[in-house]
Amino acid sequence: MHPILVDIGPFTVYTYGFFVAAAFLVGMAVSMREAKRLGLPHKIVPDLGFYLILSAVVGARLLYVLLAPKYFLAHPLEIVQFWKGGLVFLGGALAAAGTTIWFLRRREQPIWSWADAIAPGLTLGQAVGRLGCLAAGCCFGKECTLPWAITFTDPKSLAPLHQALHPTQIYHVLAGVAVYFLLLGTKRWQPKPGMRFAIYIMGYAVLRFVIELFRGDFRGHLGPLSTTQWIAAALVILGIWLYRQRRNS
Repeated sequence: MHPILVDIGPFTVYTYGFFVAAAFLVGMAVSMREAKRLGLPHKIVPDLGFYLILSAVVGARLLYVLLAPKYFLAHPLEIVQFWKGGLVFLGGALAAAGTTIWFLRRREQPIWSWADAIAPGLTLGQAVGRLGCLAAGCCFGKECTLPWAITFTDPKSLAPLHQALHPTQIYHVLAGVAVYFLLLGTKRWQPKPGMRFAIYIMGYAVLRFVIELFRGDFRGHLGPLSTTQWIAAALVILGIWLYRQRRNS
């Protein structure tokens, strides 16, 4: 059976920044709602959001650069050109996590309660941000013959042109939405602060590990797995440990 190809044409890098900005706005809106529901001072979310945006972009770009050090040593000016694509979510997440802990400690806030409040916004914001990846053509998939394959036709796209590819950007969107609804469905079942955040870590990491199998862009490899898959596997272990630790605290 021949695939039904969905052509991605002029919808490219010009809308990348829009979706990245929309992702942060959605994430902050959901986080404010969850913080208010948990009785936390939700008005500090915009301040936290400012630091998260800065640290997430820097961290996401830094990990991308570290995956291809030879190229960026030869083209150092491209290190800061993140608007051309090249943001690794896990790098941004790690940087944002450190920044969040620093910010909340300065404000003398309960870190685990805030982690539970922020988790739904993170995953839904991530889903929106992946539409930016689709727009730019980054994070593209391997070639395939599936009915839902997509092709990129605009010369400005970062993906290979006129090839039937796995729509991995859409896989990421669906994964983010799935984890978001998982968190909504379990919000009343987690009596200890931090347990909901642990579910977010595990859910995201498992789905990310699977989606990596269909990615066609350069990921960096350590043995049989991509660099991102090793990080995702470590996050699954961390999530399991954190869930048990918070449950027994």
